[in-house]
Amino acid sequence: MSTTTRKAAQPAKVQAGPGTSQSPAAGPQERRGGKRSSMGVQNAAGWLFSTPFLVLFTVFMAFPILATLLMSFTDFGLRNVTHPLDVNFIGFENYANLFSDEKFLKSLFNTAYFVVIGVPLTIFLGLVVAVLLNNGIDRARTFFRVGFYAPVVTTIVAVAVVWRIVLDPSDGLIAGLFTEVGLTPPDFLGSETLAMPSMIAMAVWRNLGTVMVLFIAGLQAIPTEVREAAKLDGAGVWHEFRRITVPLLRPTLLYATVITTIGYLNVFEEPFVMTQGGPSDSTLTVSLNMYREGFNFFHMGYASAMAYVLFVVIMGITVLQLRLLKDNTK
Repeated sequence: MSTTTRKAAQPAKVQAGPGTSQSPAAGPQERRGGKRSSMGVQNAAGWLFSTPFLVLFTVFMAFPILATLLMSFTDFGLRNVTHPLDVNFIGFENYANLFSDEKFLKSLFNTAYFVVIGVPLTIFLGLVVAVLLNNGIDRARTFFRVGFYAPVVTTIVAVAVVWRIVLDPSDGLIAGLFTEVGLTPPDFLGSETLAMPSMIAMAVWRNLGTVMVLFIAGLQAIPTEVREAAKLDGAGVWHEFRRITVPLLRPTLLYATVITTIGYLNVFEEPFVMTQGGPSDSTLTVSLNMYREGFNFFHMGYASAMAYVLFVVIMGITVLQLRLLKDNTK
C-alpha cells in the first residue's frame, strides 16, 4: 500500500468550531478544568461589581443595625460621648422599663390609632380614585392623576404649611366655612381629640397618590377579555367589580396594604412638623418618642430598645398581613 493510500485511510481530525477553546481530543478532566476556570472568572466579576454595594450596605446598614442592637442592652448616654468605655451592660433593663413607661405606652397607642384609621382610609380612597380615573374620567384623567400625585412628591414641610393654613382656627379655610354658618371653628391642632384625626387626614391625602398609582397599574393589567366575558354573561358594574376586579387586584392590594402599614407604623414627619407630639402627647408616636429620647435627652440605649420593639411590632404585623391575605387568595 502506497503512502498516499495510507494517509487517506487515516481518520480525519475534527476541526474545532469557532469559539471552542478545547480541542476535541482534550480529555474530560481538561474540559472540566476549563469550565471551572470560566466560572471562576464570572464569580470574580460578580464579586467585583457587588463590592461597592456590599461596602455601603455594611457601613450604612448592617453596622448601624448591629450597633443599635448592642446599644439597647447598655445605658449609653450623653456622658459616654466623651467616655465611650464607661458604658455599662444592663441586659434587658431598657426593655423592661419601656413597658412601665406611660409615655411610651401612650406613643404606642397613638401609633396604633394612626395605623388602624389611616391604613383602611388610604387603601379604600386610593382604590376608589384609581377605579374612577381608570374608567370614568377621560378628558381630565391626566389632570387628576397629577393632582392626586402632587402631594407625594411634595416635601412634608410644604404639605404641613398648607394644612396649617387650612386648619388655622382664626383665619383658616375650614374656620371660614364654620364662621359662614355661624359656628365657632374648632382648634384642630390644639385639641387633644381632633389633633390626631387632623394628622391622619393629612397623611391620607399625602399618601393617596402612591396607592392610586399602584391600583391603576393593577387595574390596567387585568385582561379586557375577562371583563368583556363578564359583560356578555350579564354581569353588572358592581358584580364585575366584586367578582373580577377585586380578586385580580389582590396582589396589588396586598402590596399596597403592607407598604402603607409599614409607613404609618413609622410615622414621624407629620407629628414632628405639625404638632411636635402635642397637645399633651396626644400625637406622640413611637418614632417621635424615640427621636426625643435619643437626640433630645441622649438616652441612646433606651431609644435603641424602643427602636427594636417597634421593629418587632412591624415584623409581626407584616407577617400577619401576608398570611391573612395570602390565605384569602387560595
